[in-house]
Amino acid sequence: MTNSNKYDIIIIGGSYAGLSAAMALGRSLKNVLIIDSGQPCNKQTPHSHNFITHDGETPAAISKKAKEQVLKYDTVTFIEDKATKAVKTTQGFDIETEAGKTYHAKKLIFATGVKDLLPETEGFKECWGISIIHCPYCHGYEVKGEATGLLMNGDMAFEMAKFISNWTQDLTVFTNGVSTLTAEQTEKLHSKKINIVEKEVKQFEHVNGYMTHIVFTDDSKHPLKAMYARPALKQHCDIPEQLGCTLTEQGYILVDTFQKTTVPGIYAAGDCTVMFRSVSKAVSEGTMAGAMLNKEWADENF
Repeated sequence: MTNSNKYDIIIIGGSYAGLSAAMALGRSLKNVLIIDSGQPCNKQTPHSHNFITHDGETPAAISKKAKEQVLKYDTVTFIEDKATKAVKTTQGFDIETEAGKTYHAKKLIFATGVKDLLPETEGFKECWGISIIHCPYCHGYEVKGEATGLLMNGDMAFEMAKFISNWTQDLTVFTNGVSTLTAEQTEKLHSKKINIVEKEVKQFEHVNGYMTHIVFTDDSKHPLKAMYARPALKQHCDIPEQLGCTLTEQGYILVDTFQKTTVPGIYAAGDCTVMFRSVSKAVSEGTMAGAMLNKEWADENF
């Protein structure tokens, strides 16, 4: 390993959180490497919202502009590669990549996001992030007042119905099988004119990702413009677990208010650490991780 492969900090993940952390650290005169595999979870989403100064832009456009600004700092290097393995050393961490490279840093930041485990239902994948959505703050305004569904069951369905009714009165809960809503929850939803459909879902009819109907296994259809869903997810990268970082019960990397993980020298930020997935939240956490890691560096080296 040559000196050119040695950095103060390596950031794994080069989207909003990773780039924000890199800017804070690069401006703090730290020698930073960003390793990014180029697979953001929102690559199919046509527009990003609820982030002032960038409202309505595509996620790719925001990332592109951010990357251009961050790389103006000669303290920051960006490579397109996939980190595959990490080893703790006496001097910090060695990171191995898919391209067969090895890089060393004293500290790490994981901004690797999460991977949505999408159901195999026909049309779901094509609509995900476009008309099958997860966050009303990101997408709710654009489908306000439209025929909207919730592909959920039980307590989650009830809580989301209560929440999403702020954006539309044309709301239906699709439990995709027998409802597990309580009798009290069912009565409350019906009193708010929110229907519950227990038929099993066969497919989502759409045009270029924009849903037209939900189709059931009995071949009946229900017209829809938008559907909220909460598919299962997992960490996009398993290296934090390899290094001993604790995960929460929900599968997120456990961090404190300063974005420190349970392993000394490792920070994490963005979607890999928190259920609330938004560009502004990722930017904020990335900035915090970079700033607090820089403070830790100063405390250790003064």
